[in-house]
Amino acid sequence: MNRLVEIRSQESLCRERAALDSERRVFWLAQAQEWEQRALDEIAYHFRECNRFQAELTAA
Repeated sequence: MNRLVEIRSQESLCRERAALDSERRVFWLAQAQEWEQRALDEIAYHFRECNRFQAELTAA
């Protein structure tokens, strides 16, 4: 979960930069969107791994 914290931190940083850099706002928001998607992917991976582990325990 530390990885998720790092990813969300990067997303937040990009959103802050978007607020401060009006000339490149669209760029920074796009970067934030990419980090947000990485966070969602990380969450999905975590749940898949938990479910896989649970299924292995149930099967044993």
